[in-house]
Amino acid sequence: MTDDAPVPDEPDNRQLDDLLDDIYHGQERITQADIYRRAVAAELPAELLTRIAALPQGEYAADEAADLLGGTVA
Repeated sequence: MTDDAPVPDEPDNRQLDDLLDDIYHGQERITQADIYRRAVAAELPAELLTRIAALPQGEYAADEAADLLGGTVA
């Protein structure tokens, strides 16, 4: 028996990866505030919004943001 069902308490990191891919398209660095604004607009789960809000203020490259937030860089 395999358990392929997602764990309800874990966010879908695909949403995070899709968001990061979208906002970093053509951009080298993005501020924490801009990442958070776009995440709210994309209606990401509250757990992901909390992680983004916890990032220190500043600018992040795509790989830095993905690493800090638990996403992956394509």
